[in-house]
Amino acid sequence: MANPTTIAIVGLGKIARDQHLPSIAGNSAFRLIATASPHHRLEQVPAYKDTAELLAARTNVEAVALCTTPQVRYDAARLALEHGCHVLLEKPPGATLGEVRALVDLAAARGVTLLASWHSRFANGVEPARAWLASRRIKRVSVTWQEDVRVWHPGQTWIWKAGGLGVFDPGINALSILTRIIPGSVVLRNATLYFPSNCECPIAAAVNLDDQHGASIHMDLNFRHTGTESWDIEVQTDEGTLLLTKGASLLQINGRDVAVAQATEYSRLYAHFAALIGERRSDTDMAPFTLVADAFLCGRRVEVEPFIE
Repeated sequence: MANPTTIAIVGLGKIARDQHLPSIAGNSAFRLIATASPHHRLEQVPAYKDTAELLAARTNVEAVALCTTPQVRYDAARLALEHGCHVLLEKPPGATLGEVRALVDLAAARGVTLLASWHSRFANGVEPARAWLASRRIKRVSVTWQEDVRVWHPGQTWIWKAGGLGVFDPGINALSILTRIIPGSVVLRNATLYFPSNCECPIAAAVNLDDQHGASIHMDLNFRHTGTESWDIEVQTDEGTLLLTKGASLLQINGRDVAVAQATEYSRLYAHFAALIGERRSDTDMAPFTLVADAFLCGRRVEVEPFIE
């Protein structure tokens, strides 16, 4: 049996603690040997203040999981790739498309794995939905992604700054699922983005897209929602309706529940990362991020009341 890949986590925020740490601990293909964070540390795990200090001190780091905010992810990823490390990028994979494309080129030049980790693609219902839709004609798609930012992103001021994406931070999860299950390409038609007067990123958005055959796709993204969250995708086809709910963890076809294999998104994500490392391949699909960029580029901006947490 091959020795596990030694891995370090850079950024020890909520997503790292809730998802990355237990997934690494539960995967024998990896062994956590260090962390890097200016403010947090784990007991009994060597800790460093940043990526540069980490890689200078620990030459045996083979892979790095970057869980920092997207605005600072590029510099850390570039440094890790230059040191010959495999790199997993939390979503979104960077602050700009250009950053990510530069990282893709660097990973290829260094012969290491780069994974843009669209974790929602690893939800239970995604692959069965993709398989069912492959042979059907899509008529219409409705995406409802609504949550309360105060509940799901408390105190995360970075999300409102340029590069933080605002409501597209969760909304890009929906796009990562959508671009996985819909056959062929998806293109943006128009968007309306609602910006709080004191923020650089939108708090809500209405987005209209088309699939490759012209079927309409409407997305309703809302960070101001209160009550039960809605993370749903409904696809109407020539052979009935497919419904993904709870972030694609549940699947219904024509009103009937479909049994799907049960696993956590991040356990599947790390299994995929391990396989890519073994095969010396990368997975850096840019489709979800490109659609977000298109929405910012072409969307109509509407100013709304300031956001006060």
